[in-house]
Amino acid sequence: MDARIQFRVNEETKRLAQLMTESQGRTLSDACRELTVGLAEEQRKSMTHDLWLTEQINVAFDKLDSGNANFIEHDEAKIQMEARKMKVRSIDRT
Repeated sequence: MDARIQFRVNEETKRLAQLMTESQGRTLSDACRELTVGLAEEQRKSMTHDLWLTEQINVAFDKLDSGNANFIEHDEAKIQMEARKMKVRSIDRT
């Protein structure tokens, strides 16, 4: 079932918005609907990413709790990261 959304703006804002949407061959309702659908899609993506991130964090803590975590010293991590960056940069140049 479709839902209805209502909000208020002043007459001048409504008039200008209608002129803009009409010049694009659509209605103000169409533009509001497209904006709402776009906002909902952005929220869906954000929620999906948040769920994925939570899962990854839980996997990391499970590894830690089971004793299977592999710790790397800060300096070694910096060296490994720099090596990865150089590898990616060299791929971009080819």
